[in-house]
Amino acid sequence: MGDQDEEAEGVEKMRIPLLRDLNATEEEEEGGEIKRKVWMETKMLWRILGPAIFTRLSTYSILVITQAFAGHLGELELAAISIVNNLIIGFNFSLLLGMASALETLCGQAFGAKEHEMMGVYLQRSWIVLSLCAILLLPMYIFASPILKFLGQPDDIAELSGVIAVWVIPVHFSFVFFFPLNRFLQCQLKNMVIAISAGVALVVHIFVCLLFVYGLKLGVIGTMATVNVAWWLCVFLLFSYATCGGCPLTWTGFSIEAFTGLWDFAKLSASSGVMLCLENWYYKILIVMTGNLKDTKIAIDSLSICISLDGLELMIPIAFLAATGVRVANELGAGNGKRARFAMMISVTQSLIIGIIFSVLVVFLHDQIGWIFSSSEIVIKAVNDLSILLAFTILLNSVQPVLSGVAIGSGWQSFVAYINLGCYYFIGVPLGFLMGWFFKSGVKGIWAGMIFGGTGIQTLILIFIVMRCDWEKEAQQASARVKKWSVSNGRN
Repeated sequence: MGDQDEEAEGVEKMRIPLLRDLNATEEEEEGGEIKRKVWMETKMLWRILGPAIFTRLSTYSILVITQAFAGHLGELELAAISIVNNLIIGFNFSLLLGMASALETLCGQAFGAKEHEMMGVYLQRSWIVLSLCAILLLPMYIFASPILKFLGQPDDIAELSGVIAVWVIPVHFSFVFFFPLNRFLQCQLKNMVIAISAGVALVVHIFVCLLFVYGLKLGVIGTMATVNVAWWLCVFLLFSYATCGGCPLTWTGFSIEAFTGLWDFAKLSASSGVMLCLENWYYKILIVMTGNLKDTKIAIDSLSICISLDGLELMIPIAFLAATGVRVANELGAGNGKRARFAMMISVTQSLIIGIIFSVLVVFLHDQIGWIFSSSEIVIKAVNDLSILLAFTILLNSVQPVLSGVAIGSGWQSFVAYINLGCYYFIGVPLGFLMGWFFKSGVKGIWAGMIFGGTGIQTLILIFIVMRCDWEKEAQQASARVKKWSVSNGRN
């Protein structure tokens, strides 16, 4: 018996290392599989994201470069162009951009479900809906001066802003075509076409700016007139590509079907527009509230510089928003709920890492960033005082837009619009007003209250929603939605 016990014990000892080796091998295989999935998803994400970042940086840089040229003409010119860029153009930009985001839901899910022909119809419907909306928004440009005076802006800034606003009406109508074309091509992963057109427009804009401002001495009016050239060049290039053979599967010509189902399309577009507008307009309110403080020009100049820098960096999270919306919509349209969730997690993680890097850069370069836009020592010092708040804003905005992209890809626009309304306008704005005037903290108090009271709470709510979501159920609903739209247009 003793010999048998020793033999059994020896066998057991031999098995233990084998079991450990087997477990280690399984863990390595699992780890390797996870790494492979992360790498594959990262490649698919950046195939959309890389060109999207370049496109958004290029198109936003058109406005930033314009503002930089104006800033060296004088403080009044900088304040006026800042008002036009951040309030008037920004207001309409965000609304039309948001409405075009309905195509991310519909075209993204249609592409995933291989309903290619419907994408061209969706594009034409978007042009129709956005054109009607753009016409309704025209009074904002025509009556910009009295509107700005009513909002408490100084008379000299309001008058010059009103003159500039009339000159950018063509830009307003370029948005009607550019944003839907952008989404239409992006959902087909034709992102390099968009990036190339944006790069060409940016280079042309720089040369035209130099010609108009320093060559022809056209001043602030000439500076803003150059924006029209750049944006319409983008539209011409994308329209030519999409309609002249670049998209044979998804563009089959103009169709009468575009005029059917407009009401349902308009409702989804409106939900998308409201959702993103409530986010984008939120920070525009900062400019309006700052216009009622003491030392208005300095306050507006310093804040608009910070908002412009944040807006420039925000193009990266917004590119993540678009890429995440496409990836989530594609996977849901194809019935892959788990892959949609995985795509969301990879996107949020990578955007957060980039946000941390830029926040640290702002902290280290806090006394240098103002020189980009102004030569005034007073303005540069005011920008320096706001740099910590700028860093916090960049950090929060590295997560929140990506979660909005998840909402767009999933078709949750209406639901998220209510969340944005509550967090931003019933919590953030009152808290900013309280800190700015009641506690006499000025622009710092307004901004801090709106960041932590509005954006912070909204981000936490969105994180809770996406983590608790039943993604398989969302995939089933997306497949049903695609079939419904196809049947309603006579495509079985």
